[in-house]
Amino acid sequence: MDYVKSQKIIHWVMAFLIMLDLFIAQKFGGEMELWDRLESRVDHATVGLIVTFLFIFRLFLRYRHGAPSLPTSMPKWQMLAANLGHYGLYFLMGALMVTGIISASFASDPIIVFGSFDLAFANHSVEFFILVRTIHEFCTNAIIVLILIHILAAVYHHYIAKDDTTSKMLKFWTSKV
Repeated sequence: MDYVKSQKIIHWVMAFLIMLDLFIAQKFGGEMELWDRLESRVDHATVGLIVTFLFIFRLFLRYRHGAPSLPTSMPKWQMLAANLGHYGLYFLMGALMVTGIISASFASDPIIVFGSFDLAFANHSVEFFILVRTIHEFCTNAIIVLILIHILAAVYHHYIAKDDTTSKMLKFWTSKV
């Protein structure tokens, strides 16, 4: 079994958008003008919502088509680590989406996404906003670590183990739509 093309495409589009969103979000830690902060928050929220829609579609495709099995030559601890890593990535993506939407809805300034929708619709609560933002930032740091481990594991499987684990996500021409 192999991933279908749509699963591969969504994987790589999400990977690009998540990296872009992490780059946008890193600006928040530094000094910036208010207008730049508001603009960056809109960009971050917009990309985050696009990733959210893709994530939901990705879960649907995963449920519908499944995923290829891991190589039988892989040690049990690596199989366990791979499963924990993938579930960890899914959990953290979901947590980032939920905490991002919640914190945006309790923001003190408007966050207009897609030029039409204000995500900051709830009554602003500084304490609740800070709590949710703290969870969001923790999940951000945790997903960065898991992404790095994921990339290192892909490189390991491609160049050292020389199995087909990484190529299953790379070869677009050998799978169904």
